[in-house]
Amino acid sequence: MGDAPANPGGAAKPGGLLTVLGPAFGVAVVVGGAVGVGILKQPGVVAQHLSDPWLFLGAWVAGGIYVLLGAISVSELAAMNPKSGAWYVYTRRAMGEYAGFVTGWGHWLGLCSGAAWIYLQLATYAVHLFDLDSKYAYPIALVIAIGLAASHWRSIHRAGRIQEVTTLLKGLAFLALVAVFFWKGNPAALGSTAMPGNMDLLLAAGAVIAVQAILQTYDGWEGAIYFGEEVRDPGRNLPRSLILGTLAIVAIYLLVNVSLLCVLSIGEIAGHDMAIARASEVVFGSSGGTIVYAVATLSIVAACNAGTLQTPRVLFAMSRDRLFFPQAAHVNSGGTPTTSLALTTIAIVFFLITGTIDELLGVLAFFLVANYSLVFLALFVLRRNEPNALRPFRVWGYPWTPGLALVGSLFYLGSSIWMDTKNSLYAVALLGLSLPLYGLLRLIRRPRPLHT
Repeated sequence: MGDAPANPGGAAKPGGLLTVLGPAFGVAVVVGGAVGVGILKQPGVVAQHLSDPWLFLGAWVAGGIYVLLGAISVSELAAMNPKSGAWYVYTRRAMGEYAGFVTGWGHWLGLCSGAAWIYLQLATYAVHLFDLDSKYAYPIALVIAIGLAASHWRSIHRAGRIQEVTTLLKGLAFLALVAVFFWKGNPAALGSTAMPGNMDLLLAAGAVIAVQAILQTYDGWEGAIYFGEEVRDPGRNLPRSLILGTLAIVAIYLLVNVSLLCVLSIGEIAGHDMAIARASEVVFGSSGGTIVYAVATLSIVAACNAGTLQTPRVLFAMSRDRLFFPQAAHVNSGGTPTTSLALTTIAIVFFLITGTIDELLGVLAFFLVANYSLVFLALFVLRRNEPNALRPFRVWGYPWTPGLALVGSLFYLGSSIWMDTKNSLYAVALLGLSLPLYGLLRLIRRPRPLHT
């Protein structure tokens, strides 16, 4: 693939991971991890609360600006901290061991529960696509989870190739669908079908819900940072992957939503569980639903593969820093953290079998949202505490760019607490329980010094 190994012999770095991935993989894991279930389901939620087509599109543009600011900000952290493990790596360096521990554990559990949910969505779409009984959804999800883990076990090369191919096919499928919507639809009708509504109420409560749905859809734009030390020339390729990948996501989402409005009115999109399927039926007739479920299945395969790649690296990074047991830092000759991969798969299977996905997602969403705020704050902390540190990439427009991203993430966090107070309180309680666990781990294993 375009990411052929720089060292064909497979020599590992001191941490065990291989530096074998290039910018093509970085973009693929960003786009592949983000473009999935959300863009299929959330347009209906957004349209339900933003009943004017231009407000609807404007909200997607605003969400895109936010994640682009985030990608530019995180690019500095990624380039100066080229280690695999994502948010944990940055908060640990900027704020210390406990902040890193809380970020890492919350993130890993959130990713595991999120992966279980995505596997179940993929299985549900496959059941629709092949006209199977719904009772097969859970067994299919289990097979997919274990099968993808097995496919990754041998080497990062194979997993990276799967990511590149599935993301390319997904991107082409979405672009083809959008092109047909523009061709068969009526672009002149765009913006002429606003639903009646109370604008004051719309701009107050409805906009908050719409923004939450949009930011959830964009989630995954940070995919490349899980592989910091595995990407060749990370000072150049990590910022490129983050920014180019995020721009591609924003472009795809805007094209999908504009093309939807060429086929359906805003009222027809509003509240629809999968408006893109309804638009496809208008354009293609009775076969439209089958076409969309095929695109959806392919789309979520790429997202599942990205999740299976990313999640074990959080646990691996914590274990290498002695914030978990040493076995989880083991890496095989192909560059796969096999023990962390096995533990991650076991956790995903547990969530699927016990049916605790929805409950856990609601609680751990608090941590996933809080991570954005902590990481943007970490950028300011490191600029102050380490002014002379090597920064291969510096944020454009500092401090305004990360400042706006931080304000946006705090708004997102505050609205999440407001909209889901119960689960937010559970999350705070879980945060309190993390302190004695952290103390126990410190007694068992002395953490590795910071900056190593």
